Amino acid sequence: MGKVIRILAALLIAAFFLIAGNGLQGTLLAVRGNLEGFPLLMVGFLMSAYFAGFIGGCRIAPLMVKRVGHIRSFTALASIASAAALAYALAVYPAVWIGLRIITGFCMAGLYMIIESWINENATNERRGRILSVYRITDLVAATLGQALLAAADPTMFSLFAIVSILISLALVPVALTNSAQPRPIASARLDLEKLFRISPLAAVGCLCVGAANGAFWAVGAVYVQQLGYDVRTIAVFMTTAVIAGALSQWPLGLASDTVDRRIIIILVASLCAASGAFLAAAGGTSSEMLLYGAFAFGFTAMPIFGLCVAHANDRAEPHEYVTLAASLLLLYGVGAVIGPVMAPLAMGAFGPHALFMHTAATYALLAIFGLFRVFLRDPAPRSNRETYVSVPRTSPTVFEIDPRGEPSPEDDAAPTEVETETTSTENK
Repeated sequence: MGKVIRILAALLIAAFFLIAGNGLQGTLLAVRGNLEGFPLLMVGFLMSAYFAGFIGGCRIAPLMVKRVGHIRSFTALASIASAAALAYALAVYPAVWIGLRIITGFCMAGLYMIIESWINENATNERRGRILSVYRITDLVAATLGQALLAAADPTMFSLFAIVSILISLALVPVALTNSAQPRPIASARLDLEKLFRISPLAAVGCLCVGAANGAFWAVGAVYVQQLGYDVRTIAVFMTTAVIAGALSQWPLGLASDTVDRRIIIILVASLCAASGAFLAAAGGTSSEMLLYGAFAFGFTAMPIFGLCVAHANDRAEPHEYVTLAASLLLLYGVGAVIGPVMAPLAMGAFGPHALFMHTAATYALLAIFGLFRVFLRDPAPRSNRETYVSVPRTSPTVFEIDPRGEPSPEDDAAPTEVETETTSTENK
């Protein structure tokens, strides 16, 4: 067990640096792009481009890993992502940034998949729940730190771009120095819409809506605060507050969804999220206190909906379908996150910064209405089929292989309880 902990610690440290750097980068680019006078639609395209690259990375990066191995692939992808972080500051042009965001999304998808496949390889069935909990905490703390770092320096200077590059580069160290055996090859993620809508239309529509609404928030939420006249420190606090609120809501809302019809919780939370969006649209510019109250309410309700939708789909699926189903839902979230960051800036250009949260409110209101329609159309999942809610990061499709709710494969049952400290792979020599 001690060897497993040491190896997982190295992987979790690498994940921490990646998530913190990636979180800072997304907000920094939105703020800097707005300061440089980029059209608002172009700022939205930056997030859309990231998820376009992310979806491509989920499909193609596993082929790279299969060809040259995990460590070499990780080294190449992290080096490219680190270089891209510096290139943003050297070439401040919208078209260049969009291209760099596609590259960044591709690299991050591959990096997360490599780390998570390694974690899964060393996670026995009895330990998966605990390991996933630790990974989720790592994800939330890193995301919080990444948003808070925005206030560490002037976004018009080179410093924050260098910090992003440093964080991504530091993720290389624990992975490059590990002497553990290489995991099994990673499977390419596929989006099966027919299967998704057959098993759970509400989960499919829910993940699409979450991507469209939350993707818009991550794309231009910082710009919304900027255009209301607040400073960079307030932007950092606003984004950090939303992340912290989302972390706090995961477990109480998950527990509530385990005790009653999960669809009711999804409808209730989506309705409250629509209300929080309406609050921010109406009162976000009146004072910094009202802005932060709204950020907390939005984060508390918006962040857990993806996990609730995945849990609802799992209630309807066979155990052996869980991993592929959840991975497809994440890709559908990515599709929504390509669309939403384009729609919200168009609305903001026409109606002002408040239109961002008019967009999120309308999106979540539509989800709540669709949920009500499904409640009247279909009976709830039998209680005997209901799995316990688990908070899972939205990092890559591979993360769902760690989730203990999925039916273990024969390979998982045969996995060793201790990790080899020696490997004959030439990659580690």
